[in-house]
Amino acid sequence: MKLIAKIAFALATLAGPVTFPLAAPIGWPGPGQLFVGTCYQPVDRTPDQIQRDIALMKKAGFNVVRMGDLSWDYFEPEDGKFKFAEFDRIVDAMQANGIKVIVDIPGTPAPLWLHRKYPGVNLVNAQGATVQPAERYMLDISDPDYRRHAVRLAEKLTQRYGKHPAVIAIGFDNEIGNTFMSYSKADRTRFVAWLKRKYGTLDALNQAWATQRWSRHLSSWDEVELPYADGPGPAERNLDLRRFWSDNTIAVLKDLEAVRVKYAPDKPAISNLWDSAGRKGFDYLSTYRQYAHYGAMGFYPGEPVGSGFEALMMKAGLDTPIWFNEFTAGGGGYYGTKGRSRMWAHFGLLLGAQSVMAWTYNSHLGGEEQALMGLLDHDSKPSWKLWEFGTIAREFKTLQALGFPRHTEPQVAFAYSFDSRNASTPPGPSNTMRQYFTIPYMDQIHNAFAPIFNDNIDTAVIHVGHGDLRRYKMVVVAADVLMDKASADALRRYVQDGGTVVMTAFSAKVSETGQWFDTPLPGRLSDVFGLRTSEYYNADAPLDVGFDGKTVTTTTKFYEVLEPSTAKVVARLTNVPDAPPAITENRYGKGRAIYVATAAQRPVMQALYRSLYGELGIKRGPATPEGVYAREVDGRTLYVNTTTQPQDVKFDGTATGVLGGRAWSGTLRLEPFGAELLRK
Repeated sequence: MKLIAKIAFALATLAGPVTFPLAAPIGWPGPGQLFVGTCYQPVDRTPDQIQRDIALMKKAGFNVVRMGDLSWDYFEPEDGKFKFAEFDRIVDAMQANGIKVIVDIPGTPAPLWLHRKYPGVNLVNAQGATVQPAERYMLDISDPDYRRHAVRLAEKLTQRYGKHPAVIAIGFDNEIGNTFMSYSKADRTRFVAWLKRKYGTLDALNQAWATQRWSRHLSSWDEVELPYADGPGPAERNLDLRRFWSDNTIAVLKDLEAVRVKYAPDKPAISNLWDSAGRKGFDYLSTYRQYAHYGAMGFYPGEPVGSGFEALMMKAGLDTPIWFNEFTAGGGGYYGTKGRSRMWAHFGLLLGAQSVMAWTYNSHLGGEEQALMGLLDHDSKPSWKLWEFGTIAREFKTLQALGFPRHTEPQVAFAYSFDSRNASTPPGPSNTMRQYFTIPYMDQIHNAFAPIFNDNIDTAVIHVGHGDLRRYKMVVVAADVLMDKASADALRRYVQDGGTVVMTAFSAKVSETGQWFDTPLPGRLSDVFGLRTSEYYNADAPLDVGFDGKTVTTTTKFYEVLEPSTAKVVARLTNVPDAPPAITENRYGKGRAIYVATAAQRPVMQALYRSLYGELGIKRGPATPEGVYAREVDGRTLYVNTTTQPQDVKFDGTATGVLGGRAWSGTLRLEPFGAELLRK
């Protein structure tokens, strides 16, 4: 039987449906199949061009395409009038050429006929004016008419293609996290109904929104308005606005998942959702198991730490591999210089990725993305990028028989919270959180993440209130400013049962409402950490931390004043008067809780982590120079050089490069952007 049937995609060759999301698909972990291909928009192409495109894809060794996204009126040009003949021929041609298909339900953007016929789909801005759908994603996804028609479209597509032998997965609403907020009267009505479900009474809402401040007490539900996303306005209301739109996004995804379950139960959902989009985003990590079976994303890497973190954030707690549903090497439409795409593709394999699909195949001739450079140039001639993806396809075909896609077993988990990200950046201009939380949330998390990642240790990125912490030897909570009850309870149980938690400054300062805790900080966990954080200061110079007999230099002046009760001091700030605590450790139950008084600093976190590895049984990965990453796979080691300089990697004994075929003794020379799998 083909390898494709042994792993996790619920391909047509599998016997019987696979149940999601309660368990990982049958056959995983185990030998699998890697996918290389492209996103493809046949709406831009003539029949002759499509025929040539598919021939070139086959020549390059592509085995997957993602199609359908952004093309609602291609399938439904008028209300209720569907046409599939063209797409049928394309899907059949893909099948004939050995290319599998992800059918992406194009629920965003909505077609113009839907906007005209159902005005509730139109956006209304914060000033009350209707906004025309001038570009993609300008629609109100909370509108009932939109949701009804999006479900109908999904039904038609899954009924028609759910059992097609070429189709391996279904995608939902490309980049739904990047849609716009709307301020219509109907949206306000839906928001008030959402608040009533959440808080029950007006008194509870007044308390949650701290309306005693600034004469903003609500006397009736009629006085509730939609908060301004860009300010001005209090943080508490902005949090609920963000949650309201997050819940609307999740509701749409659950609608579409119900359709998939009904009409294509043996095809998993592999969707490009963009939960971290700055425009709106949504709480993926609290809800992903309700509509996602693979962590899938648009992978636009710029540097390894942030790119690795974001990929793992989409993988979340899933045992299934990551899918790069869109892929470039440097930003929007920029594939970088030669070799970058290949390097980042192999970097993805280190993380547990299974696919890379280029964005986009043919360069666009019009619209907002006409400056994107695809694998074909604007005159439809193949560029060097197509053949570089052909190289990736050829190498992936070799690697898929050697333990790829990599099954990861994370030893450390990092906390990420949609609520904390929003609470740390409330709308301006009056919110003092903006003056307090001056180091961006993601920068702090990346600084906490980098030392573990650079030590080539497998990690996970999770919402600690919605994940199984028992899987991990250590949990790191960096700058998690909003500490909800579920997260606090989970961390308390984890430590009590023997786990180790590391928390950094800025964490656990506000509750679910966005209001500062009126209890000792860190809120809900002061006893677990055995201390109270009181004041916070900015020193006159960057802080020095005395730890384990050495001085660790930082680049930050910010620190919290820690007042230990049961915690012991394990490091101090040596260039601050009275040498206040820099790191404390508290034994609680069978485990321990470690608190760092500064914002996460890479040198400090590295020294702390490395002091814990041995005791916690955390195994470091292969030793590599800075900028080189490596993982062991079935007795072989994959190395990837993310730098622009040659790098020498030391190893014991002799080995042969699977990709390059060269024998090496003691030292592997990796060229700029080089990758090699060593077999001893």
